[in-house]
Amino acid sequence: MGSSLPLADTRGRDGALEALQSVTRILTGVALRSLDVLDGAVTLPQFRMLAVLADLGPARSVEVARALGLEASTITRLADRLVGAGYVTRGSEPRHRGVVTLELTATGRLLISKVATWRQRELARMLTRIPAGDRQPVTAALQHLVTAAGEGYGMASRTLVPA
Repeated sequence: MGSSLPLADTRGRDGALEALQSVTRILTGVALRSLDVLDGAVTLPQFRMLAVLADLGPARSVEVARALGLEASTITRLADRLVGAGYVTRGSEPRHRGVVTLELTATGRLLISKVATWRQRELARMLTRIPAGDRQPVTAALQHLVTAAGEGYGMASRTLVPA
């Protein structure tokens, strides 16, 4: 039988888990489809790095690696491609020349902005399909979910096994 939960446990008493799994699929779809506005300019892993840099601002490459849950060598390869494409600049700290820093260029910020704008429009389109009287309870439920997940949950890699 393995370690899977019985079906009744995965649905939750009121179908909440099933609903959350459906919402996860939808939001993942929105996130992936939003990259289409970039016409293949970057891959998903490259975009993830750009998004982390947008959140962190100028950052040490080790901080970017930690935020993405990747090895430093992988960050170096991603950064090489993004620097070559003009989306990221590489630098060093004035006091510690051996410390590599990464920062978005104006072009990199534009990519992030295009994706964010598309996502915002798509989510707004979905919200308009919810009757006005039902939007406030949906908003409250989503805010509760964000609180339950914890600060920064979607920003940095975490262990894949829930505690």
